[in-house]
Amino acid sequence: MLLEQIHSPQDLKKLNIRQLRQLAGELREEIIKVVSDRGGHLSSNLGVVELTIAMHYVFDTPEDKLFFDVGHQSYAHKLLTGRYDEFSKLRSRGGPSGFPQIEESEYDSFTAGHASTAISAALGVARTRDIMRDDFNIVAVVGDGALTGGMCYEALNDVGLSQTRMIVVLNDNAMSIAPNVGALSQYLTRLRQSNGYRAFKRGVRNGLERIPRIGAPLFRFLERFRDWLRSLFVDGQFFEALGIRYLGPVDGHDLKRLIRVLKRSRNETEPVLIHIVTQKGKGYEPAEERPDVFHGVAPFLVESGESKQDSMTACGKIAADQLVGMAESDIRICVVTAAMAAGTGMDVFQDAHPDRFFDVGIAEEHAVTMAAGMAWQGMKPYVAIYSTFLQRAYDQIAMDVCRNALPVTFLIDRAGLVGADGATHQGVFDLSYLRSIPNMIIASPRDIRDLKKLVALSRDVNYPMAIRYPKDGEDLGPGIQSQRDFEIGEWELISSGADVMIFAVGRMVQLSMQATIELTGKHIAAGVVDARFIKPMDRKMLVEQARSAKLVVTIEENMISGGFGEGLLDILNEESIEVPVLTLGVPDRFVPHATVAQQLEACGLSAQQIARRIQKRYLELFRSGR
Repeated sequence: MLLEQIHSPQDLKKLNIRQLRQLAGELREEIIKVVSDRGGHLSSNLGVVELTIAMHYVFDTPEDKLFFDVGHQSYAHKLLTGRYDEFSKLRSRGGPSGFPQIEESEYDSFTAGHASTAISAALGVARTRDIMRDDFNIVAVVGDGALTGGMCYEALNDVGLSQTRMIVVLNDNAMSIAPNVGALSQYLTRLRQSNGYRAFKRGVRNGLERIPRIGAPLFRFLERFRDWLRSLFVDGQFFEALGIRYLGPVDGHDLKRLIRVLKRSRNETEPVLIHIVTQKGKGYEPAEERPDVFHGVAPFLVESGESKQDSMTACGKIAADQLVGMAESDIRICVVTAAMAAGTGMDVFQDAHPDRFFDVGIAEEHAVTMAAGMAWQGMKPYVAIYSTFLQRAYDQIAMDVCRNALPVTFLIDRAGLVGADGATHQGVFDLSYLRSIPNMIIASPRDIRDLKKLVALSRDVNYPMAIRYPKDGEDLGPGIQSQRDFEIGEWELISSGADVMIFAVGRMVQLSMQATIELTGKHIAAGVVDARFIKPMDRKMLVEQARSAKLVVTIEENMISGGFGEGLLDILNEESIEVPVLTLGVPDRFVPHATVAQQLEACGLSAQQIARRIQKRYLELFRSGR
């Protein structure tokens, strides 16, 4: 097996084309095997196997720098850079991340996880190289819809203006997390499907190959002028108008051709963009047929492609189902998302109301401001975006939505700890950055029943509102459900406690209830309040419960800094209530990939740890005579 003999990219340079093609097959087999066991990003990684081999074959990494945009096309890169032995632990605690990480390997030039960053980071390194008079190559691999993000255009414009030496590889697989949208996607489609150019080139090749001895060399000579030939049939001026030399389209699965183009580009003194065309999911039929489904997957059966895990209740689909029903009688309701229709569950709404569903691509800033414009004209837009990606639109939320007090509702999926996707995808900052913005209402349901109620409530809210929830939710049953509709800012007393009162947010409510059972065994009477509204807070209930408690505890699946606990402390201070407060949440560090349960444990937020931390603090207070 060739893959077992590859300990660094230098080992690739000893192989011939036939062996490199064999290696590509082995890489795909290994990626499919591990992802089927661990879950992860499959389609995008299968599509760039030949490209990754060619880059490491041509360039001298880690001296030469490779930047992978988004990062979920880096599995082959990891396998070729000394991580084969540990690749079976992908995305699990102690194993390799699903994304490039600078602390993981010297071959990872930049930590990635969000789209449209590679060109900017690569240009920064290129400019530093030039200032320091160093001499190495820089390649930014951009794809999977990243060019629908405005940051890429900003970077490309700067690259062309500066004429800094670097290479941009545009991996065009006609597919991002969701189908690509917009004018650029259509432009790339025209480039890769230019029948005139392709037919002309095919005819020249066939004719020349019939000439003995000189035919093949002559064709290779002519191929050096392929950009000139291409310009007769393909309008490739989009990138060249920016000052970037355009090469392509190139078959992204033709190793020989990729190596030849990369070698030629390596010697250029100006910025070059190589447009390659790949097939997402290549080599695994289920992923080829359904690349969107196999973009990011849970463990699955290789033979059938079926998931190994029991299906859980996706909170996004619950929210979407609720919206579909509401939209039947309310033409104002519409949904905006940023290249994640299926991930947020909003493809359900898309099917039911396609004329009121808008996928703008990986362009969160645009999504938010467009929704603001729609709200200004009387629509009731719901913006469905993962928590980690909504961070990118902070300015638009503050200035375009909240400054104008517009009734845009943010459905914040993947809030809290997210598991295997790790540090770049944790949704643990939204309470902190949203709580600081005037006019914003923030709510977090404890289960899917509450989620339905909050979505229903939002229809009649004429202010900006954010509803945050995890990927999967539970139904905690009717026994503890509120028997009446919610009111903005109203909390719910789940149980009373003479000693300790816990104010919990979202799915931390359930863990808090479990912790109170353990505390009862320690002779500590603890109660729980579901603080479902983070802003505004239920000042009346807080004051009432805090005055009768010996210890107040806040628990949130968010950074402690700037979060719910700090907001509660502000109110207690304003009300001059002197009671000890223990704030529990995500500590001041980035949380690495692991299972959600392991991440909760790492943050001290399992039910058992919550109980122990409360008991410890309570006993300290008791011993001190409070």
